[in-house]
Amino acid sequence: MITKEEIAKIVESAIEGTDLFVVDIHVNPGNAIEVLMDKDSGLTIDDCKKISRAIEGSYDREVEDFSLEVSSPGVGRPLKVTRQYLKNVGRTAMVLTQSGDKLEGVITAADENGCTLSYKQREPVPGKKSKQWVEYSKVLPYIEIKETKITISFK
Repeated sequence: MITKEEIAKIVESAIEGTDLFVVDIHVNPGNAIEVLMDKDSGLTIDDCKKISRAIEGSYDREVEDFSLEVSSPGVGRPLKVTRQYLKNVGRTAMVLTQSGDKLEGVITAADENGCTLSYKQREPVPGKKSKQWVEYSKVLPYIEIKETKITISFK
């Protein structure tokens, strides 16, 4: 049986010296391999082919049968690794915290410990019936984040 660790070694060797990075690797029953990759400068089909060929070249299908999918995580998938946060600085994201709060704003900074999210929230104004928008900036350590998804606006 093919293991996640074997695939990780092959992929790391194939991407050494490039700006490609691994987001996640799954090896499901029946050797269904899924490798999610990203790239600081934008993942291309040729990048996926390079990784796919490196993995396929490491195994003999007569001995170990497998299916393989190499792709980007896609827009709807949550961010998993620090490098994805770094890549997405300046983009709008929906962050769900461990405490259940949902915050939507712009990722303004990121490092190995967490990210900074700038967002607006309507707050009551003393002496007035209406609320006004107040801008906040919050540092969120990764351990306090349950899920972060990049949001796409068609406005």
